[in-house]
Amino acid sequence: MSGIGLFWMAVVQAVNQDISRRSNRFVARTSVLAPRAKAFVSQPTPRAVGSAARARQLEAGNLHFAGELVEAPRKLIWDTASPSDAFEREIHTFSWLDDLAAAGDAPARRLAQAWVLSWIYRYGRGSGPGWQPDLTGRRLIRWLSHAPLILKGQDSKASHDIFRSLGRQTRYLSRRWRAAPVGQPRFAALTGLVYAALSLEGYDRLLNTAIGALGRDCARRIDDLGGIETRNPEELMEVFTLLVWSARALEEADHAPDPRHLAAIARIAPTLRTLRLGDGSLARFHGGGRGWEGQLDQALAEAGERATRQDEAAMGFARLHSGRTTLILDAATPPSGGASGEGHASTLGFELSSGRQPVIVSCGPGRLFGSEWRRACRATAAHSTGQFGRISSSRLAPSGFVARQLGTRLVSVPTEVSVQRATDLNGTWLLAAHNGYVSTHGVVHRRRIFLSPDGRDVRGEDTFVADTDAGRRQLEFALEKAGADAQMVALHFHIHPEVTASLDLAGSAVSLNLPNGEVWVFRQSAGEMTLGNSAYLDQQRLKPRATRQIIVHGRMDGQSTQITWALNRVQEARRDAWRSDEETGDPVPA
Repeated sequence: MSGIGLFWMAVVQAVNQDISRRSNRFVARTSVLAPRAKAFVSQPTPRAVGSAARARQLEAGNLHFAGELVEAPRKLIWDTASPSDAFEREIHTFSWLDDLAAAGDAPARRLAQAWVLSWIYRYGRGSGPGWQPDLTGRRLIRWLSHAPLILKGQDSKASHDIFRSLGRQTRYLSRRWRAAPVGQPRFAALTGLVYAALSLEGYDRLLNTAIGALGRDCARRIDDLGGIETRNPEELMEVFTLLVWSARALEEADHAPDPRHLAAIARIAPTLRTLRLGDGSLARFHGGGRGWEGQLDQALAEAGERATRQDEAAMGFARLHSGRTTLILDAATPPSGGASGEGHASTLGFELSSGRQPVIVSCGPGRLFGSEWRRACRATAAHSTGQFGRISSSRLAPSGFVARQLGTRLVSVPTEVSVQRATDLNGTWLLAAHNGYVSTHGVVHRRRIFLSPDGRDVRGEDTFVADTDAGRRQLEFALEKAGADAQMVALHFHIHPEVTASLDLAGSAVSLNLPNGEVWVFRQSAGEMTLGNSAYLDQQRLKPRATRQIIVHGRMDGQSTQITWALNRVQEARRDAWRSDEETGDPVPA
């Protein structure tokens, strides 16, 4: 798309966002006219996984949200200056109630009640940033799930104020859920509406609307193979969790979920199992992280589905699994349009684990660590894949006003990505290719990856080739324009920070020593290999973790170049209390 087209798209986006903010504010303020919720008719079972340790940190005034830490001892959470929009959004979802409920003692209960009531007195009449449909939906889920914690020991005035606020928030959500962006925000808003309609006396009239809307969005937004447009595994897990929660809440209250709702759960579960590495975490692609510990396990257990998608792409990702080794490859076109706001240039990148230890990774999602990290982590060089001509296989929207409004969408992506699987007695091959460099250099990237039946032998072959007359002319033009840089090829293999890497054999190999004593050795054919610095970004930590990466350098020889590489396990683990289940990839006791 041209720069002018992107600019006008950004203008339209800015106008729409302003209209939505004004509408949210108006409906929130008029919701004070809603009648007070009188009583509970049922209470949904709390399903979120909280942490008593995090509750102790909250009680000490250590507020860790959205990658930021604010120290505010003896302060209400609403009295702290939010260091980022993401921090502010998260505290208004009341996700911290899960942690205080996990602690469940008197100090945790007093803190929960103080923060809930102070929110009501400060923001309950429709002011503040928390009046957005998705945030309100998540807030209602927490208030209703943890109602005993919030209400125990309260006097009549406090109870009256809590029920009045529940009525106002439910009325607001019933009028504004359609304004939530499609995808995860819409599912959060509708799940909150389901919880309120089931739980609060006098609001059951909203239930059929919420059930029907959830069913329609499941049919429209969850594809036939259980994927979503953003191709973000962690976001898919969040959507799945919300769908499981709402379905179980309905069933517990003797209401039937929409069949399309249940069908979506059945489609998503095997996709998520396919996207799990050996340690039970999700592969980190397109803005997604590993996920909170225990969340996926619990949701999958409640869904009851055990299958994986071994022989077909799961949301565009291909999986190899043998012995203790699991490899997940990004083998589809990146998200586009509005779904690409957090999309990465990760095509043909992979992550690999051995047992429960991640070995080869990507840098991960950088959005919680500032704009520079966010942009850097979306580049091809931040993933374990090949880069040509020192540019990314997908390009981002230009920075400035356009990026602020469009969420730094991907504006140039590979239009053709293919993947095939071949299996014989020697093992399994993935054969993949993309044309992301055709428009800039006329070059196609092909990657073959092999995994042996015992999981000890991983081999790869990366080829960059201008294989058409038009491609060769484009490559010649790029060489004339950019010189030697246009010929440069680099394969990146980012190493997990818990794995120690060292150059061996006069620089011809890299040894990877895992914490459990296991050793892998990396070799390659290009002759130019370095061990460089890298970073591992984990949303559950405050700062990026320093780590290393293997970089294999190559140069076009005429109109093509090929680099072969191998990763072999040469020493078994001294200890490993876990093995990976062959069928599902779930971690199970050995």
